[in-house]
Amino acid sequence: MFRVLKGRKQENGDSMSEFHFSSSPTMEDIRRLQSQFTAERDWNQFHQPRNLLLALVGEVGELAELFQWKGEVAEGLPGWTPSQRESLSQELSDVLIYLLELAEKCHVDLPQAVLTKMQLNAKKYPVGRVQGSAKKYTEYSSEDGACSTPQQ
Repeated sequence: MFRVLKGRKQENGDSMSEFHFSSSPTMEDIRRLQSQFTAERDWNQFHQPRNLLLALVGEVGELAELFQWKGEVAEGLPGWTPSQRESLSQELSDVLIYLLELAEKCHVDLPQAVLTKMQLNAKKYPVGRVQGSAKKYTEYSSEDGACSTPQQ
């Protein structure tokens, strides 16, 4: 479930594994599988946008519980047990499934929407002006190169 590639370097020069997703299934594959799963059970009557959103929020809450009281958690989750990692994998999957189904019911082409949003973010947060800062784009002065684009 946790795939890695070798090669990324940490700031101190030590080797660190680089994570990547597998190439399949695609978002469309997952959307199709979930759509079939829902249709076979005659659940479309229950899976309307509002209901899916509320289910998604519930799953995000369950995901948050896994991190509650742990303090800061380093990338790669050192010290997490296989059981904790499996629980994380299950909750992240639930979140993704509901998100994709919500996008389907709202007729949002999520992969294209992500690309569009990333382009907007690149304009709001130009690398040369915001690198290393956690400020929101509205916090930059015009001298800092803030983008006046309204929040998307």
